[in-house]
Amino acid sequence: MSITELFGQKILIGDGAMGTMIQAAGTHPGELPEILNLTKPDLIKNIHKQYFMAGSDYVCTNTFGANRLKLAPRGVSMEEMARAAVKNARAAALETGNAEKRVALDVGPTGKLMEPMGDMGFDEAYGIFKDIALAGEAAGADFAILETFTDIYEMKAALLAFKENVKTPIVCSVTFQEDGRMLTGTDPMTAVCILQDMGVAAVGLNCSLGPEMTAPIVAEMLRHAHVPVIAQPNAGIPAEIDGRAAFGVGAEAFAAAMRPMIEAGVSIVGGCCGTSPEYIRALRDMLDGMGRQVRPQVGRTACFPTVCSPVRTVALDGRTRIIGERLNPTGKKMLKQALIDGDYDFVEDEALAQARAGAELLEVNMGLPDIDEGAMLVGCVRRLEKTLDAPLVIDCADGDKIEAAMRASRGKPLINSVNGEARKMKEIFPIVKKYGASVIALTLDENGIPDSVEARLAILDKIVAEAESYGIGKERLVVDCLTLTASARQDACIQTLEAVKLVRDKYGMRTALGVSNISFGLPERGALNRSFLTMALMAGLDAPIIDPLNPAYVEAVRAAEVLLGKDRDAKAYIEYEASAGRGDGVRDGGPGRNGVAGAGTAFGGLPPKNGVTVIVKEPYHEKSLEEIIRGGFESRAAAAAEKLLLTAKPLEIIEQVVMPALEAVGADFENGEVFLPQMIKSADAAKGAFEVLRAALRARGESVSYGRVILATVKDDIHDIGKNIVKAIMENYGYDIIDLGKDVPPETIVKTAQEEKIRLVGLSALMTTTVANMAKTIDLIKETGLDCVTAVGGAVLTPAYARKIGADRYCANAMDAVHMANGIFRTSPR
Repeated sequence: MSITELFGQKILIGDGAMGTMIQAAGTHPGELPEILNLTKPDLIKNIHKQYFMAGSDYVCTNTFGANRLKLAPRGVSMEEMARAAVKNARAAALETGNAEKRVALDVGPTGKLMEPMGDMGFDEAYGIFKDIALAGEAAGADFAILETFTDIYEMKAALLAFKENVKTPIVCSVTFQEDGRMLTGTDPMTAVCILQDMGVAAVGLNCSLGPEMTAPIVAEMLRHAHVPVIAQPNAGIPAEIDGRAAFGVGAEAFAAAMRPMIEAGVSIVGGCCGTSPEYIRALRDMLDGMGRQVRPQVGRTACFPTVCSPVRTVALDGRTRIIGERLNPTGKKMLKQALIDGDYDFVEDEALAQARAGAELLEVNMGLPDIDEGAMLVGCVRRLEKTLDAPLVIDCADGDKIEAAMRASRGKPLINSVNGEARKMKEIFPIVKKYGASVIALTLDENGIPDSVEARLAILDKIVAEAESYGIGKERLVVDCLTLTASARQDACIQTLEAVKLVRDKYGMRTALGVSNISFGLPERGALNRSFLTMALMAGLDAPIIDPLNPAYVEAVRAAEVLLGKDRDAKAYIEYEASAGRGDGVRDGGPGRNGVAGAGTAFGGLPPKNGVTVIVKEPYHEKSLEEIIRGGFESRAAAAAEKLLLTAKPLEIIEQVVMPALEAVGADFENGEVFLPQMIKSADAAKGAFEVLRAALRARGESVSYGRVILATVKDDIHDIGKNIVKAIMENYGYDIIDLGKDVPPETIVKTAQEEKIRLVGLSALMTTTVANMAKTIDLIKETGLDCVTAVGGAVLTPAYARKIGADRYCANAMDAVHMANGIFRTSPR
């Protein structure tokens, strides 16, 4: 029986932590754990044996951190490592009489930041994971668990590397913070919706949090998952005991906390940091008492199309979702010229204006003969996903260009489109399947648009059948019954409306429609468009493709939602109408940000009702430097700073514009209004302004620095993502950073602090096995008598733990570090 069949038949128990067990065995804290597969195979086999004997149905190989970035400096290939790791796990199964039990290839993230936050591109990440996939399959792993990923785009790169190169079944497990989002801002629903239709065997979470804090996140994943869900939390929050990290939830309490998750539908359970065979035995005993039969996932969301940005999902769930049509050069001279000039700023402004006006999805069409359509499409997808939370609709006639855009996206755009032509279905459906996307299905074929409703539905039947042959259910098809111009085919208007109604009532499917085609060639087009839109909504239209900058269209949608009973208590309508009178030219156009519905907004300081003016009626106004920093418009910051220098001194600009803007972004981050990628984007915009302003200060014989800070990842710890994030943010808040890198001995940190007369030292550690070296560094700083503040941070740290090891400050994130530094160095440059 295959592992995927097992997932559907009984509740499976995985293993617990490998690092915790290696640490308990007394190994050197900084030793790369994966090397022990080769140097101490009996130790690793014994750990696997303990888990099998405790009740694990499968164990994960000791390969979590194994990739060419870490192995190559040690002269070890990925093939050699995977072969040894799988061999150790197989031997453990045989030696404990568990030959039938399974071995999972454990795959962790690379340890580098992906673009746009870091410097690792998609292709580099893909290549690293391809090596792992090929090595794991050759070694004979039964399946792979991609786990502890904090960036959905890196998970996408890893998943595609496996799917495109090997046949190994894949389980995807991501990691959430206490705010219920991944490090890069992805919420549970969005993580599930992006991953589950890409052909994964299971999806879920592990690490970071204990079972109690994990429970509500698991419940949210269960609400939206139609594949098995895996849950492997930590054993609570770590604390230091005898110089080592220890976790606060015991085995019995852990099992008890996992029981409600299993009863709710979780079908694969295990443990992460701090768990041991004792925890697995407790899980087994608990499951033996309640039965191993897989339970239905309660409250599962009904199947309907979902479209995702990296941080937000828009579901075509019965509410009307406006698709903004303005990013299409047809008939738009200014947009055409902008595309020819490569002016992404113009495209960005168009997108922002539509999102603020009420569009929840944004169509992106770069079909212009004078440009490289594919390159521009990819560039716009990357630019817009950095700027807005609204998901995208990729509108293109070329399958290769669609695939390039889907690959570049950090979310899951809607594809526009497929139709009943055999050639087109063969071209588009493999892309839809690979990327787990939904697709707009046009009811036309080789013979064009049929005259009758029945003929259009016959084409739909053909499309649905062909989609199902690819494993694509009709819930992922959004049907476009096609709008013909009333001036040429007046009778076709009624036929389109009848077809929309039948698609809703007979097929139970969602619909989209380009509304403005109806009025082509006639006067007063707005009146015709508005009337046809209202009629289509009455017939059941789910996603009108319209110009949201025409408030009459948005008003028609909001009013129809009330009258059709979709907008309960008219909340969205009342909010929309109230926003129209604020005097800023903006209509918010929908319910507030809730992860599913609501008007799309700009990241970094341009959400509705935050006091920042964005003129939607004229979206191309010149933005102030404050708006540029808050919106993260990096390409515009330098020019705006230069213009301000004509009327203000550089230090005044820094103190009165740049720093307040950054503080506002920091507040939005702490309030959950923006996420890490957007905060870094705003910091990068500030950096562009700082470069201009510092040059102006140097020309005046002046300088600005808020203070000099050492940052280092402690001895034996080779993870520096967190440190690099703190560095990027603090530099753009005016601090000079001395970055000592990773795996830094205490003596190096102390010597540098002495020589450079440093007042603040920031220490980072990710691994439970290396926090002891953080304590040693702090002890040496105190023994030396250095007059400096020590601040610590990292995934395994808590405020109590920081106090216990003698740190002066604990920083949960980069903004904490900025606030802490401001308190030390005061608020004025020196």
